[in-house]
Order: sequence, then structure tokens, then C-alpha cells
Amino acid sequence: MPGANIVAAKQNNPHAEQSAPSAQSKDAAGRLTDAHYLIPALDCAAEETEIRTILADHAGIKSLHFDLARHVLRIEFTAAATPDAAAAAVEAIRRCGFSVEPGPSPDAAAAAPPAASAPSARSWTSWPLLRPLAALVCAALAELLHLLDAATDLPLAWPGQLLAVLAIVLAGAQTYRKGLAALRHGHLNINALMTVAVTGAFLIGDWPEAAMVMALYALAELIETRAVLRARGAIGGLLALAPVSIEVHQADGHWHEQPVSGLAIGARVRVRPGARIAVDGRIVAGTSAVDQSPVTGESLPVDKQPGDEVYAGTINQTGMLEIQVTAAASDTVLARIIHAVEEAQASRAPTQRFVDRFASVYTPAVFLIALAVALGGPWLLGWPVLQAIYKALVLLVIACPCALVIATPVTIVSALTVAARQGILIKGGAHLEEARQLRVMAFDKTGTITRGRPQLVVQTVLSDAFDATTILGWAAALAGHSDHPVSRAIAAALPPACVAEAEAVCRLTDFQALPGRGSEAHDPATGETLLLGNHALIEARGLCSAAIEAQLARHEAQGHTVTLLANAHQVLAIFAVADTLKPDAPAVLAALRRLGVHVALLSGDNALTVQAVAKAAGIDDARGNLLPADKLAAIAALQRDHGLTAMIGDGINDAPALARADIGIAMGGMGTDVAMEAADIVIMNDALGRIPDLLQLSQRTHAVLWQNIVLALAIKLVVLLLALLGKASMWMAVFADTGASLLVVANGLRLLRHFARRDAT
Repeated sequence: MPGANIVAAKQNNPHAEQSAPSAQSKDAAGRLTDAHYLIPALDCAAEETEIRTILADHAGIKSLHFDLARHVLRIEFTAAATPDAAAAAVEAIRRCGFSVEPGPSPDAAAAAPPAASAPSARSWTSWPLLRPLAALVCAALAELLHLLDAATDLPLAWPGQLLAVLAIVLAGAQTYRKGLAALRHGHLNINALMTVAVTGAFLIGDWPEAAMVMALYALAELIETRAVLRARGAIGGLLALAPVSIEVHQADGHWHEQPVSGLAIGARVRVRPGARIAVDGRIVAGTSAVDQSPVTGESLPVDKQPGDEVYAGTINQTGMLEIQVTAAASDTVLARIIHAVEEAQASRAPTQRFVDRFASVYTPAVFLIALAVALGGPWLLGWPVLQAIYKALVLLVIACPCALVIATPVTIVSALTVAARQGILIKGGAHLEEARQLRVMAFDKTGTITRGRPQLVVQTVLSDAFDATTILGWAAALAGHSDHPVSRAIAAALPPACVAEAEAVCRLTDFQALPGRGSEAHDPATGETLLLGNHALIEARGLCSAAIEAQLARHEAQGHTVTLLANAHQVLAIFAVADTLKPDAPAVLAALRRLGVHVALLSGDNALTVQAVAKAAGIDDARGNLLPADKLAAIAALQRDHGLTAMIGDGINDAPALARADIGIAMGGMGTDVAMEAADIVIMNDALGRIPDLLQLSQRTHAVLWQNIVLALAIKLVVLLLALLGKASMWMAVFADTGASLLVVANGLRLLRHFARRDAT
């Protein structure tokens, strides 16, 4: 399996096998709660499955958590676990041929890039990687001496056998050690199968082929390992986005470069133009455009100013920024994305669970077929004994389930990583696979399909008794004195000339807030008493007319919030404010309908506003005035009527519905922490367009998964039939097994290239 040739620090530490202390956590009573172990050969789902089997019956173990990217196993112990539980677990793993080393602390594991122990591109000349090449040369020479021995009278058999033994030792020492340990415990893994096959071939006189098989297996395994590491290295690329150091403001006023890991919350840091931001924080000085695409997937840079938040891993493009740190290095948005992706990789998707169950039956079944061929072939079919044994050995080699087992995790890793790069954080392979089956998507309104910020959509000056600029200036002055979101929207949207007029008339006096209705002020220059408020305020002052009522009715039918400016005698202007649709909402919802998804709108806003927004977005199923419990009931009804249902929202009131839905999708840009915790998937940049992308990624991932499974099984079936017919040799079986593994890895990696090309177009 991949990872057999990965050499870790243990080989330079002869005492590592004596004791394997790990980073351990204890509770207040001093009881062991969990422990971390480094297992260099642990980087494939097959090894994970084997270790799960080994520890299945061990007392005191609550759960196992595998970080395949870093070759780390975390064992969580029960409250009743004895102090010997950890030592017993380590000893059980070692007895099956796995090296167990001191594990990294949780903080160190978070700081280290995944696959840190993997061979780098420069390590091709190291002895562990040269060993398979040397074994291949020895095997080729053994094959040559075997041919010369048969063609001449020279006694070349014994030096050829020595070379064959040398090739087997160079390429297969670790395979033999793990294979014998597995056989002792009745585990039919690839190491056990290769040990039996190579030993059997040598004993029946096919020593050149035995040497070549072991050398080819080791070399192909090395290539496969590096291919798998490329898939897992994708998450390491996310981690590399954040610099490890940053300029920090000192007490003496100077700036010094310091490691990010030691920064305290509240520290003031500086980021130069063109540099990556290393922390999550809030800008306290400077303005700049920030490229947030590495974290949120936004395609365009975002203008930032004092008070705005920035994230680790994003790129400061144009101006110097001073930032106050708001999160520890291990708790940044980027760190949480990486942690969630790694946890998602560790979770077993439905297809992966199916493959694991299939492989657990497939390997013993082929082993029994091989045994039947070896024992029954000479008796039932009249085959020569050595020929029957050879066919059985070929079957043992092809019995390895590597390609099957590796088909799923590599594809899932690629899909999760490309989703994270697009700003889609998926919290498990199960959610990724399930998304393609969604039949309903229920959207919250505010902040989900609308912008979540009120905007002035209509302004109408009704009176010609005053200049229009003066009227709008009064509105700007009154709105500017209020913190109400509607007033802020009016003040922000009025033309600059009106704002200037407001500054000129800022001598308005006697400002008075009218709670729930608006505000009032006096203009000494004209003697006017001015009101800026809602329909109820104007009606209470007796200023409504039939014409005004008609205009208000039209706006309210469109879901607008109406504010009126009036003096003591008449309404001077009407301002309509609305939470407008996101520009891409109609197109996105149409795309979902084309994918066969029923779209619903569930909102706590008033029914008229919800219907107006639904009409603009093209949604037929819209429900307003919903409390959190009502949304929960609506999700249950949609599940009952249509099938698999997703809820998309961003607020605390959406959290129950997000948790109740088959898949909860939170809009992370404006979403609350509660909503993002309750959700299964988070859209980091609030881009609605990522939701059809998610469904398409799920469909594509499902297709690639089954392509890999069919491909691996087809290749094995063909070689198995050829072996029974006597048309396949052992080296062909090795190439078929490892070739199938490489093909499924390459096919899984196509997901990265496919979406990269799509985004580039």
C-alpha cells in the first residue's frame, strides 16, 4: 500500500521501538482522555481499516480518529480506561507490523502541513527511494543469469539465485516483516499476499520472477505513493496560504517580524502591499483592495477600510494595512476551513463504506479461489502441480484490494479540496455525495437571496413649494441623525449635492427621536417643523391623502419599506427602501430548477414582502411570517412531500431548520456562528452561484467514484480470468494491481483539473 516506502524519523532513532510516548490529554482527575501516535505507514484507507480491525475489541477505547495526511492516529479513551489501555493498543498495532512513534501534540499537528513526512521532490536520490531501483537492477541481472544458465553449460544458477534473494531483501524487507505479522494474526492484507506469492514462486523454482515481482511491486508502490500524496497535498496547499510570520507593533513604537503562532489577540500587526495576510483581524489603519479568493472564492478583490475584517491567507493588493488581531493562529477562518476539510476527509462517505465492506469479502474470497486452484487443479483438471501452484500465486497477487480501497478517498479528497478553493466548505464526504440527490432547496430571504442590507430603491419629491435639493437635504440631515437601518440606507443613497445641502442646513435644531415612528426637527431658517417617519407617524399627524395612500399601497405591495418626509402641512417626499435581490439570484434559482430541484422561500418577514421578493426571484413556493418553529415544520413538510431537502440560511433563527434539513447550507459571509455550526456545508462568500456548483460537483464526484470502482474491478477480473487460463504471469498481476491503483488516483485527480479549467473560462 502507499506509504510503505515513506521513511520517518524512527529510522534515525533506534530507541523509538522501545517506547512510544505520545501527546496525551488528561481530564481534571488525571485520567487519560486521548493520545496521538505517528504511524509512518498510515496513509491509505486500507491501513486505516486494518488498524480499526486490530483495535476493535480493545477495552477502554472510545473512538479512533485518523489523519491520513499526516500519518497520525488519535485514540480517544473511555472514562473507565485503565492506564495500560494506551500501551496495549500500541503493542497490538506493532504486532501487526506497523511502526508506532511519538505523536505530535494537537497544536503542533495543526501547525504542520499535511503530508509533512512525505518524500519531497528532491528526495529521489535518498537510499529508501533508491532501494527499489537497486532491487530492479538485481532482479534484471538474476533474470539474465537464469537465461544464460539455460542456454549455456556455465553454472550461473546459484549466483542468479543470490541476486534474486538480494533483490527480494532490498525491495521487500518491510513487506515481509509486515506480511509475516499479518499472517500470524490471520489478516489477509497486501503484505501477507505478496509474502506468500513471492516465497511460493521462489520455492517452486521461479526465483527470477519472484525477484522481479517484488522489485516491480516496490517500485510501483513508490510511484503510487507519490501520486496519492499529490491528492492529499492539495489540502497542504491551503495551509501554505498563511505566512508563518508577520510584522508586529512593539511597545517602543517599532515594528518587528514575529511568528504568527505566538501572537496574542489584540496585537497590532502590519501588512505591506502585495503580501499575504497572516492573521484574522480588523483593520485599524489604511485602505486597500484585498484578494479574498483563496479563502472565500470571491473572484474580484474587495475594498477594505478601517473597521472591516480581513482573513489569514488573503492577499493585500494596494495599500499598507494595520490590523488588530481578533483570532489565534489556530482559530482563523482558514485554520477552521482546513480542520473541517481534514475532518471531512477522515469521515467515511457511503461509497467508501460500501467499498470497505466489499474489499473485506473480496480478498478472502480470492484467497480461497487461489487455494482451490492450487489444491484442486491437479486433481480435477489434471494440471501439473507446479503449474497449479503458480496460477494460485498469480491470483494471490491480483487479490490485493488496493485500487478498490484507494478509489474513494482520493476522489473525495480532491472534491473537498476543490470545493474549499471555491469557497464551499463541506463538512463530510457523506454530505458531498448526498448533495446530488437533493430534491428541494428551501431558502431564507434576508442575507441569502437578498443582500441583507436595506437600500434606497425609489425617491419621489411630491412638493414644488421648496427646491428639490432643499427637500432632499432635509431628508439627508434627518436620516443622518438616526441609527435606524432604513435611515442609514436613505442617507447613504442620496446624491452628493443633497448631502452637501444637508451639511449646509445642519443647523436644524430640536432633533427628537420618535420611537417606532421616526424623527422630528426644526429649521430656524425657514421656520419649518420637519418629520421623517413611517406611515403611522404621517397618518397620526393627519397628513395622509388618498393619493399618498395609493402610492404607499403600491410600494407595500412590492415589499418596500416606505419613509415619508413632511412638514406641518404636507408630505414633501416619499422614500422606498428594500432589501434587494442579489444580482445573480434569479439566474441561480433558474439553474437549480433546471437541475430538477424544487425551490422554496421560507422567511420570517411579512407575507407581502416575501411574495414580492419571490415574484422577482421566480419562486412559486413562498411562505412568510414564519417563526423558527414554523420553519422547522415547513422543512419537515417539504421532506415528506418531495424528498431530500436542503435549507439555506444565515441567521440564528435558521439554525433549527438547518439542523433538521437533510443538508444544511449556511451563507458564511454574513452568517452567524450558530448557523455555520449547525450547517453541514458553508458558502464562505455568500455567493449563491456556488450552490449549483455544489450540486454539479456532487454529481461529478459520484460519477468519478463509480468509474474508479468499475475500472479497478474490470482490470482485476480480466487478469484473474487470464490467470485461470494460464495466460497471466505474476509480474503482469503486479502491473495490473498497481496500474489500476494509479489509474483510479489519476482519475480522481481530474476533479481538480476539471474545475480549474471551468473557472478559467
